[in-house]
Amino acid sequence: MNRQSGLHEPVLAGIVTALVGFTSSFAVVLAGLRATGATPEQAASGLLALTAVVGLGIVLLALRYRIPVTLSWSTPGAALLAGASVPAGGWPAAVGAFLVTGLLVVLTGAVPWLGSLVARIPQHLAQAMLAGVLLPLCLAPFQSLGTIPLLVLPVILVWLAASALVPKWAVPLALVAALAVIGLQLARHGTVIDPSSLTPAPVFTLPVLEPAAVVGIALPLYVVTMASQNLPGVAVLSSFGYRTPWRPALAVTGVGTAVVAPFGGHAVNLAALSAALSAGEGAGEDRDRRWIAALTAGFSYLLLAGASGALVVVVGAAPAGLVEAVAGLALIGTMATAVTASFSDAQGRMSGAVTFLLAASGLSVLGIGGAFWALVGGLAVRATLERPTARP
Repeated sequence: MNRQSGLHEPVLAGIVTALVGFTSSFAVVLAGLRATGATPEQAASGLLALTAVVGLGIVLLALRYRIPVTLSWSTPGAALLAGASVPAGGWPAAVGAFLVTGLLVVLTGAVPWLGSLVARIPQHLAQAMLAGVLLPLCLAPFQSLGTIPLLVLPVILVWLAASALVPKWAVPLALVAALAVIGLQLARHGTVIDPSSLTPAPVFTLPVLEPAAVVGIALPLYVVTMASQNLPGVAVLSSFGYRTPWRPALAVTGVGTAVVAPFGGHAVNLAALSAALSAGEGAGEDRDRRWIAALTAGFSYLLLAGASGALVVVVGAAPAGLVEAVAGLALIGTMATAVTASFSDAQGRMSGAVTFLLAASGLSVLGIGGAFWALVGGLAVRATLERPTARP
């Protein structure tokens, strides 16, 4: 009886980890893939591939190391893509950039100095870049109030009420509200969905290495994934007394990213915020059994992969602006954290502001998006205006 009670908590925590991780951000993933040129079928393939490889990677690491290490797709990376534009070379070039991102993650685990180089990027600049990228997406819910108020307002009200009562379920419940609105709209217009379209199917795209896409997509995607997901993921596990298997984790996530890139997956990484659901006390008092929560989360992701096709079809039938509103609500908390970190250092506020504004501007030069130029501009301002004064 005690043993069953001991297993009940980590199993439930694992299911919650997967459900929250998936439902709170899959709309952001779809928006990011579509923004970089994916067709609805290719975006659905990307979500399927990401969900499956996240599940497999968690199962592998949990069984091997017996600690509650969990993975996720890069939500900040997807947000970065959503704020970008179709690169030169189209969707195949974007897929090539995803492949390069995976290889860079693998190299980071294999070559120690590369990880040190990423860690030397001022954290407030990485966060400012992320905040700037997120700004247009977080405006979407409120902009939609002017175009489809009767559809968006119920979703926002559900999100607001849930944020006050059950914060971790706020975005999933907002998604449920959005799906209910979509269902009512479909019924109202008599739209019939073909059942055969609900089954997810992988779509292969031959990657193309386009220099502008590598610089404008792969490098910012790599930086934001490392700075906003992998490094915080290590910190979250450490806060609960677990040591992350750094190199194996980067190998699994990097190889996983490279494998799913031709099928539309943009980036896989260590989970950050959702990691606490499997590693914390909610997964049981026995710390030695919390790895079961991670294992359960992995299997839950594999089950969710089967439902990804149906969600994509339903979301694709949504009125324009509704899904973007849900994605924006999902990112408000992340943006608030990023903005706070961007301007927390009084001596670095000018470089943080320049980085934030460049990232939010939508600037594109030589086919390279604003996220890259935001980092370049922020580093230039930091080097010229914020150099530490020499001691006498």
